[in-house]
Amino acid sequence: MHSFVGYIDPGTGSMLLTVILSVVTALVFVFRGVFIKLKIRIQGGNVKSYNTKIPCIIFSDSKRYWNVFEPICDEMERREMECQYWTASPDDPALSRDYLHVKTEFIGEGNKCFARLNLMKANICLSTTPGLDVLQWKRSKDTDWYVHVFHALDDGTMYRMFGLDHYNAILANGNSQIPKTRELETLRHIPEREIVITGSTYLDELKKRQQELLADADTARDGKVILLAPSWGASSILNKYGADFIEALVSTGYRIIIRPHPQSKTADPQLLEDLQKRFPDSDMLEWNYDNDNFRVLSMADLLISDFSGVIFDFSFIFDRPIIYADTEYDTSPYDASWIEEEPWLLHTLPRLGKKLDEKDFGNMKEIIDDVLTNDLYSKGREESRKEGWDHVGEAAVRVVDYIEGKLRQLQEG
Repeated sequence: MHSFVGYIDPGTGSMLLTVILSVVTALVFVFRGVFIKLKIRIQGGNVKSYNTKIPCIIFSDSKRYWNVFEPICDEMERREMECQYWTASPDDPALSRDYLHVKTEFIGEGNKCFARLNLMKANICLSTTPGLDVLQWKRSKDTDWYVHVFHALDDGTMYRMFGLDHYNAILANGNSQIPKTRELETLRHIPEREIVITGSTYLDELKKRQQELLADADTARDGKVILLAPSWGASSILNKYGADFIEALVSTGYRIIIRPHPQSKTADPQLLEDLQKRFPDSDMLEWNYDNDNFRVLSMADLLISDFSGVIFDFSFIFDRPIIYADTEYDTSPYDASWIEEEPWLLHTLPRLGKKLDEKDFGNMKEIIDDVLTNDLYSKGREESRKEGWDHVGEAAVRVVDYIEGKLRQLQEG
């Protein structure tokens, strides 16, 4: 008799465990639903009311996207529209808001969150989370219409593969986000989605705060401040250049603020720990992890990044120059790999600031000083702003106008 001992590698084991937990959690919700229906019948209630769909659910996978959704929730509250805001962050600022018509709820993290989403009953789900129906987040058969709203001014191809394929509609910040979306639809034989240009809710709010800051007489700054705010992953500045890059910045004598991408804390915790030990906080260097990036953006005279969307926040709102590092961006995991033309973000970078090569690290101060005093990039910022950001100051109203109109269409049809 032969015995067989199976081996499952850790990655496969983790995936299988995730699948099993997702199934178990989903079954819990299903049986809970059956139990509630039986209870309602026994008590003489109306089961039909239990099955009634929520008009609109807003889903946020992280508290850091409250800057996208707050203006939308405020506008829905102003119009007395019934809506539910579901968040995967237990400390989401939305949970402390005292709304009458927008119900906020923490729906759990990880598998518990996905199980709730996969069984939700709604006319419309609005979210900034890519990857719908790709991995754990599945389209619910009881939700009619999924709408994506952007949390950054790129063209959508910077999302991981198939990021927006299964949404019904896309609310774009500007014209720059439309062409490549249509190209992907053609290449993948995806039915053409509704695309409506609404503008950017979070940029509108940043602009308001920046104008209030300018009106404040006490906004003078002492000395130059350089903000390093990279993206995350293998192609980002901290992963590719790490300590050498920070050493070059520190040698300039300017005050340096390093703001890693929030995802880096999950993807590269050891890297961050090692770098922070080598370059601890001091009077001239700050590691920043604030949920709100407004303070550090407003303090900075110059931003250094790679392919992070924060480039547009800084350039378009504060109208200041950038330096972007040559990180040889690898498009293979992203939708951009399907399209021959480079992403709008990468195409736009040379108009916003100067490219920095590794061979230039020894001349970092001279390069920074040149960019700070060069007027070459102001025209590029204005042109790029017009391409990527439309309907300035109107986004929340336009988003809710779309939701209101689509709700009428769905409920009447």
